[in-house]
Amino acid sequence: MHDSSSIQMARALKHAALCLMLLPRFLLAAVMLWLLDFLCIRRKVLLKMVQAQDSAEDPPVCVSDANRMFTVESLRAVWYGQKLDFLKSAHLGRTAPNTEVVLVEERRPVRLLDCMKGERPLILNFGSCS
Repeated sequence: MHDSSSIQMARALKHAALCLMLLPRFLLAAVMLWLLDFLCIRRKVLLKMVQAQDSAEDPPVCVSDANRMFTVESLRAVWYGQKLDFLKSAHLGRTAPNTEVVLVEERRPVRLLDCMKGERPLILNFGSCS
């Protein structure tokens, strides 16, 4: 019982630390979404004012909130994307992860860096079969 509670406490601390590290990046992305919404709405309002001055006989243009960027769904997507980006194993400027791959000809698993030969660079081709 004591071990499971210590494991749960370690997991909770890990998640709390992750949230604290991701919070500044998330808040910056949220502010950018809010600014994009603000700029788009301001542009629509200005266009509406110009159209209203041109002809008073036309009905006013209706501004829709259906295409807003600063929504709960978009913020969830930003948080999830930031978390995935932070937890990925490959990062720019660091050593490449030595993941397991399967050789096509021999159908056996090997480590990626085992395919290197001397100082020759290893090139991966992610081609398309469509």
